[in-house]
Amino acid sequence: MRIVAIGLPLLAVASLYFLFDPSSAGFFPRCPSLALTGYRCPGCGAQRALHQLLHLHPVEAMRYNLLLVLYLPYLAYGAYMEYFGGRRRFPAAYRRFFGRRAVWVNAALIASYTVLRNLVNI
Repeated sequence: MRIVAIGLPLLAVASLYFLFDPSSAGFFPRCPSLALTGYRCPGCGAQRALHQLLHLHPVEAMRYNLLLVLYLPYLAYGAYMEYFGGRRRFPAAYRRFFGRRAVWVNAALIASYTVLRNLVNI
């Protein structure tokens, strides 16, 4: 049942991003941070990156949002740990990758990426 509850919405979103290019389709949301401040947030370009990944263009996806592409395995691992029993089967691994220290490390990485992408245009 979990696979259906998680898989169907993921399939719907993946289909939407596969069929429509967020660069040209007008119904995708724009980044409010970019619109208000002129600075790109850590998520800027993620929609276009997903579109490129679904079309098997990983290099182009990295040009849009490198952080998203690099974090996808971590996010997939987190989904496994949280929704498919990994947390219960591997509690030490869960604490290591998703515990308090991991939260601070991820926050620092995301903040650093945000600053760097606005300074050197990554």
